[in-house]
Amino acid sequence: MKAQSLRKKYPKFVYQGYSYRISNTPRTRTNSVRGKNLEILFDFRTEPNINFKPKVVIKNVDKSKIERVGERALNNLVFNLGLMEIPSYWKATCSPEIIIKAGHLNSEQIKWWKDIFLQGMGQFFYENKINFKKSNFLTIKSTELGAEKIRANSAMAELARKDKILVAVGGGKDSAVTLEILKKAKKKINCFSLNPTEAANKIMKIAGCREPIIARRKIDGELLKLNRRGFLNGHTPFSAYLAFLSILVATIFENKYVVFSNERSSNEGNVDYLGKVINHQWSKSFDFEKKFRKYAKKYLSKDAEYFSFLRPLYEIQIVRLFSKYPKYFPAFLSCNEAHKTASGTKKPTKKWCGQCSKCLFVFICLYPFIKERKLLKIFGKNLFENKKLIPVMQELIGEKRFKPFECVGTKKESLAAFYLSWEKNKERPSAKFLYLLRYFEEKILPKYPNLKKGTKKILSSWNKQHNLPKEFKVIF
Repeated sequence: MKAQSLRKKYPKFVYQGYSYRISNTPRTRTNSVRGKNLEILFDFRTEPNINFKPKVVIKNVDKSKIERVGERALNNLVFNLGLMEIPSYWKATCSPEIIIKAGHLNSEQIKWWKDIFLQGMGQFFYENKINFKKSNFLTIKSTELGAEKIRANSAMAELARKDKILVAVGGGKDSAVTLEILKKAKKKINCFSLNPTEAANKIMKIAGCREPIIARRKIDGELLKLNRRGFLNGHTPFSAYLAFLSILVATIFENKYVVFSNERSSNEGNVDYLGKVINHQWSKSFDFEKKFRKYAKKYLSKDAEYFSFLRPLYEIQIVRLFSKYPKYFPAFLSCNEAHKTASGTKKPTKKWCGQCSKCLFVFICLYPFIKERKLLKIFGKNLFENKKLIPVMQELIGEKRFKPFECVGTKKESLAAFYLSWEKNKERPSAKFLYLLRYFEEKILPKYPNLKKGTKKILSSWNKQHNLPKEFKVIF
């Protein structure tokens, strides 16, 4: 379906309300102990006839935790989380008007949220050929009904514990590096994971997270039905959703620091579209981090400190640190293809596919720093021998089209990773069989006479654009 016709047919997206309750965890064969969960339900409607009721559950939250946070503060945090849930459902029709009835937004907040939607949905607009630069493309309105409601729930959250750190954990290498460095510094850590994969669970177990905080986000099945019918679909700013959810979780579990593992590399965009740089990783970028920190301090919790611990580093520098922790090699999994389920109709493979840009990028970054046999044990094969990966290689280093819409490093560090891999193998007799490295030597390397010097600069780089609190700067 075309965006233009959908926008006419579905002119309004309404955030009607939210609700939450403490519920019991049912007993299972593996868990005989009943617990308490915080269940949050959002109510969205796309006029005239589409309804969505997505749900998120935060595990092990009892009444005492809620009472400590306070009803007004909790309502405010849940309301704002619902705002960040909107893009996942609004995208189906790209309705020109978003109406907020669940709570009140002032003019400053409306401007902030409009910017977040337009920046965070850039890839979606590009892939669906949507002109988001029109002056009347998106309007956000907050109703008076919302204003009356928010007077009763606009309190800022306060944190009781000042030393605990909430670390967001995925299934990749970055959060493992953050955990290991913070553990060495003897910091008090709480691991947090949303819809943890098998890899994420393994990483938390290896890191020694005894009682990780788990949340489950459930997509409304109606959205999946619309996807299959041809409604609009595409990338949404997931890391921004995680940021809002993490502030809520940190408040409930009394953590002052909310620590992510987003790196310097995420600041680089992918492609220009309608005069705007589209960045697949925008909600991981320093730009988003600055904007979110300002919003969180003013409208969510003045005490919470949200920042990315690895922001000063490039991905390849993080991989070099990760190479020192071989205990995570069998556990981590950064390949997105391994987790795809085709809208719930296919089981994830839980294996590195060896075909995508993410696999190739991780492979070339690890290759210089660990023994080849260990790397082949992770991937099951040597990706340098696959001729079909030449186009992917060209995209990673900026020789073809644009940088892939994946969480990969900058074009310069991809070049550096290939250079280091080539350096490692140029004296080896079997190097002639490594097709990608031979291609790099013949076709790419002559174009970059200063690549050796540039590679050294990247490996020793420290970006001053970060928000690390003073007590965290000395850890590295």
